[in-house]
Amino acid sequence: MSQVFDEKGMVTPITLVEAGPCQVLQVKIKDKDGYEAIQIGFIKKKPKKVKKTEKAKEFKWIKEFRSGKSELSELKPNDIIDVSLFKENEKVKVSGLSKGKGFQGGVKRWGFSGRNATHGVKHEHRTLGSVGTSIPARVLKGRKMPGRTGRERITVKNLEIIKIDKENNLLAIRGAAPGRRGTLLEIRG
Repeated sequence: MSQVFDEKGMVTPITLVEAGPCQVLQVKIKDKDGYEAIQIGFIKKKPKKVKKTEKAKEFKWIKEFRSGKSELSELKPNDIIDVSLFKENEKVKVSGLSKGKGFQGGVKRWGFSGRNATHGVKHEHRTLGSVGTSIPARVLKGRKMPGRTGRERITVKNLEIIKIDKENNLLAIRGAAPGRRGTLLEIRG
């Protein structure tokens, strides 16, 4: 994240996102595959040693976009998609994996209030308390308990593109995008 200043001296928090260039790896058509989609790649990976019968893909497969629009039929394999698709002041949705926080207790994971500081509570201020019932004599599925937190798909809507740098394929998006630095994001207009 970074920040920019406008004419009035107001600070705007932004996230700098490298958006492309992405290469179209495969185009799926309705007649052959039953739906329309494109498969794009962003990260170039080293080719593995493969058998002669197999084909090595040069890019890591990122996303398959399904749409009923005719725009997909215009794209062909090896076409390049870059930041020229976006416009300044355009609202976008950004999806990605949130930061992983590891194993967390119920207070941090679910926002539980914890137990009292008095009335016989000793060394149990951040514990859950009772979790089961006496009739089924087990813990029911779906109970909010400690566990792994984060690393879930998050979509942040209504983010605005402030600036576009076409030479470096950078987007300056107002606000915070989900995930840690270096995470792959999906940006939809």
